[in-house]
Amino acid sequence: MKNQLDHSVGNLTLDDIASLAGVSRSTVSRVVNEHPGVKKEVRQRVLDIIDEHHFHPNAAARTLAMQRSWTIGLILPHSVSTFFTDPYYPNLLMGIAKACNLYNYTLALFLVSTKADEENVFPRVGRKGFLDGVIVQSGHHGDQGAIGRMVDKKIPLVVVGRPFRSDNVTYVDIDNIKAAKSAVNYLYKTGCRKIATITGPIDSTVGIDRLEGYRQAIREQNGLLDESLVVEGNFTETGGYVAMQKLLPFHPDGVFAASDVMAAGAMKAAEEANLRIPNDISFIGFDDLPAASYGSNQLSTIRQNVAELGLKSVESLIEQIEDESITPRQIILGTELVIRQSCFHMEDLSHPEIK
Repeated sequence: MKNQLDHSVGNLTLDDIASLAGVSRSTVSRVVNEHPGVKKEVRQRVLDIIDEHHFHPNAAARTLAMQRSWTIGLILPHSVSTFFTDPYYPNLLMGIAKACNLYNYTLALFLVSTKADEENVFPRVGRKGFLDGVIVQSGHHGDQGAIGRMVDKKIPLVVVGRPFRSDNVTYVDIDNIKAAKSAVNYLYKTGCRKIATITGPIDSTVGIDRLEGYRQAIREQNGLLDESLVVEGNFTETGGYVAMQKLLPFHPDGVFAASDVMAAGAMKAAEEANLRIPNDISFIGFDDLPAASYGSNQLSTIRQNVAELGLKSVESLIEQIEDESITPRQIILGTELVIRQSCFHMEDLSHPEIK
């Protein structure tokens, strides 16, 4: 299928083709770029008109005629070291890159971890014709200024992760409160009564929301919140290890860690304290990274489809690029609680030797 138009034959524009086909200009653009979200009969009608008027592939003509760079920017507010030590970010990048390939866009990656990085990157991102749109992985309070500037400049924008101010920007996320709540409720159902949590950074919406899910579950189960069982982490294995050391004197029998990486560090600290997993203490993490299913104590966790987050982010951004009238919206994806060896399975609880 031809995915680029050469206007050198005939004088038809995309608006002309749309008029002849009885569809919108954005629909023609989707057909031209092999976007799957077009009905079969509509796609064929547009293709017939394109063939009838002898349009031919030409990348330069495509760019000039549609006034696009066919490049999407991805801004990750992290350093290079953080990016490669937390598996979540490479997985997100992979999902976004695959979606860009699917829709014939080039992906430009920007790692922004300092004020100097921000001052260098954002003027380029806002330069007319440099990028067609931007995806920002966000959720930290400090990112709001940069997001606000892009909104003010009317740059097509999608945020991965709920931003602190979410009324004026499209974002794609999971329901972190509901997911965290399901993890804590499961620990309670398997007999845990002193359930602790290792949170994400509390200056991030993901940290705030997963903590809120924990608190809602505890209130609903017994009404008593013990703040000594809440320790802030930083989404690193070392952070999980240190947080667990702080929790050990309070003798929790269950731990909900806001990331798999922190859960791994916490489990290491528990094992060093001669606690048996899950007989003495149970763990549930978050993300379902590949490493969670390996080892002697395979980690129970909340599974989120990071590749789907990437795909939906790209699709939502392309919709904005093709139709400026689209208003901001929130896209919330589902999660799944996956039970492995780090906590009891419900059917195990009938065995008298357990606990």
